Amino acid sequence: MVDWLRQHQSTIEYVVWGTCAFLINLSVFTVLDVWTPMNYQIANAIGWFLATTFAFFTNKLWVFSTHATTINQLFRETFSFYFFRALTLVLDIIILFIGISLFKGNDVVVKLIDQGLTNIANYFFSRWYIFKSVN
Repeated sequence: MVDWLRQHQSTIEYVVWGTCAFLINLSVFTVLDVWTPMNYQIANAIGWFLATTFAFFTNKLWVFSTHATTINQLFRETFSFYFFRALTLVLDIIILFIGISLFKGNDVVVKLIDQGLTNIANYFFSRWYIFKSVN
């Protein structure tokens, strides 16, 4: 069991910290979408930015434990992280538009489905492209 936990440590940590980022995104989206007259796409963008910034630091420091030794390495990680998250933001925007505007689904339910899909994509981008070894 201990070997299995060590072998899957980064995945487990990603799930824990990813759940926190997910809750930040969902909470901000829900508060702004349900309790204010704000457009759901603007609420989504604000939630995305806050959750993405939180996720960058937790992924870098605790999940993948990368230690950039130069400003170029830090820039590469930061740029890559926000670039790939922006790609999944596009997916996020499309899913919300289809689910909420076209199919008239419940905003929060559509956001939950959307977050499940985008979080899976974010994990693979982080694991394979962003926080691979910088040494």
